[in-house]
Amino acid sequence: MEHSLIIARYGELGLKSPKVRGRFERKLSSNIKAAFNCEIDINQARIFIFPENFDEALSKLHKIFGIVSFSPAISTYSNFDDIEKTMSKYLDKLIDEGLICSDTPFAIRCRRVGKHDFSSQELAAFAGSVVVKKLGCPVDLTNPRFEIFIEVRDNETYIFHEKIKGPGGLPLGTQGKLISLVSSGIDSPVATYLMMKRGCEIIALHFDNDPYTKPKSEEKFESIVEQLKSYSSGVSFRSRVVKYGDYLKKCKEDAPEKMTCILCKSGMYKIAGMLAEDMNALGVVDGSSVGQVASQTLPNILATRDDVEVPILSPLIGLDKVEIEKIAKKIGTYDISKEYDGGCSAVPRYPETKADVERVRNAKEDINQEELVNKAFGSIIFKNSI
Repeated sequence: MEHSLIIARYGELGLKSPKVRGRFERKLSSNIKAAFNCEIDINQARIFIFPENFDEALSKLHKIFGIVSFSPAISTYSNFDDIEKTMSKYLDKLIDEGLICSDTPFAIRCRRVGKHDFSSQELAAFAGSVVVKKLGCPVDLTNPRFEIFIEVRDNETYIFHEKIKGPGGLPLGTQGKLISLVSSGIDSPVATYLMMKRGCEIIALHFDNDPYTKPKSEEKFESIVEQLKSYSSGVSFRSRVVKYGDYLKKCKEDAPEKMTCILCKSGMYKIAGMLAEDMNALGVVDGSSVGQVASQTLPNILATRDDVEVPILSPLIGLDKVEIEKIAKKIGTYDISKEYDGGCSAVPRYPETKADVERVRNAKEDINQEELVNKAFGSIIFKNSI
């Protein structure tokens, strides 16, 4: 079906003050234009998009944060004669596509903005009569099998039948930068996505644990980054890799074996905090979920974050594995993360689950953590960004 435009809607942006809403609308418009060629008009909580390529636009709007829903639509003038003619042509296309027929219970949903010589209820009744006259199908306002939407905005009227769900959230790039600890697993890409959904620009930080992990882990990280970048229209998505094998080796050799994962995570937070300061980021993101693995018990979470000077955000903290996997499948990172990469051979057989902060501090002194993290920080590799 040929359409005139796409009408997109935002949600919580409408609750902001006029000044903040205007800034967010401009950023959202910029992000949409970065995704595909189009003209945009934002008016009264609606984004009117006129794309050069409708198929491309409909595909990419699914990944633009800030958009709650969108509808391909046709337009006409706000008088009954033009609405009837346009509705009749629109119905022909719906019939051709097998979307409506003579026995399809239907409803007209109408809303208006502006002054008109008819009410929304009168227009809905009129448009419904057009459908009944053309097809003879029954009206069912309570439980229709098919709905046609009409939006009247001053002298323009828009007709559509789809409301396609968008990702929601806030426009990317409106909430500052974060360093995100991204492994090759399931959780951290989901945590990164959720903070992007809240409008945060991301710098992905990955720890290369060679020789305790295999090259497949690095390949998976790169594939995950590419998938997450597809949600980053209009805002750069950068990535960094830290050579972390020497640090892990020191942990295994000079600290109690059961403390390996605690010291590993502690070092990661320290390095991420240093990178945040270096790149003017406002915090660190990780994929922690309370109790999911040994390093994520509450005592261990406290111990590993003991002396980190920037906020650490864990958007998955209250989610279980099933909930996290559901999001991973939706955003396209699940299949990548599930590929077997050999895991990490540095993990002890019996890892610490109730770390005492004081004992962890002593272990960090034993391995001279400060010197080790400074050395690892100097090994950071700058990956390409968009």
